Amino acid sequence: MKSLFVSVLTLLPLLAGAAMRLDVDHVDVKPKPEDETIEVAFTFKNDGAKPVRILNLESQCSCLSATLNKAEYAPGEAGSGRAQFKISSFVGEEEKTITVTTNDPKQPEWIIPFVITVPPVVDISPKMVQWWQNEAPGPKDVIVKMTGEQAMKITEITSTRENMSFALKEIKAGREYKVTLTPKTTTDIMIGALKIITDSKIPKYQRQLAFFGVVRQPETAKKAEPAAGTAPPAPQKPAVRDGETILKAQVVKGKK
Repeated sequence: MKSLFVSVLTLLPLLAGAAMRLDVDHVDVKPKPEDETIEVAFTFKNDGAKPVRILNLESQCSCLSATLNKAEYAPGEAGSGRAQFKISSFVGEEEKTITVTTNDPKQPEWIIPFVITVPPVVDISPKMVQWWQNEAPGPKDVIVKMTGEQAMKITEITSTRENMSFALKEIKAGREYKVTLTPKTTTDIMIGALKIITDSKIPKYQRQLAFFGVVRQPETAKKAEPAAGTAPPAPQKPAVRDGETILKAQVVKGKK
């Protein structure tokens, strides 16, 4: 996410001769955890010597829309706008932009950057627990912390795979829980999820997901032989982001 915002900021010096510019580097959007949508105001100015007409506004994301207070701005004239952001399932920091098309040949497109910061309410660590195929099926822990202002209890946990057993332990009531996962076998490749139900009063935080998997060990790791008298290197876990993404889509659709 940072790369998008950085790339936008790197364009600013190139637009030194541009007319339309924000009063700040970017527009901050800071919703509360319970907000479904949030609206923010921003101001700008035509610093050029000629009038600038706004021809179109286009959002990078369907979650963000914006309007300006008028269609044309005289030289030196200040303007204002309003933007609405649909929070959906966003958590953490997101960078989005609005592209404003103008009739100024020196600035045919004016980019308005927004930084949306949604405070986390639930922290699951690690988000993905893995075992190598044919590894000893020992237990591994997932820690669930309720980081919002309101305490939240875990009321139910289910697994999308029968091969994975789990045990829930309350560390601090309403604030911290430990879930210990143990596969019955690691013979077969597997990707699954724990569906974690909470008593949160905010609907989008009532259901959380923690992922687990049995993955194939890379051939390079299998062939690596430690030197005599040295301990074997710790195995490097392979990237399973694609599997996690696929699983999340399946869980949302109700598939197993």
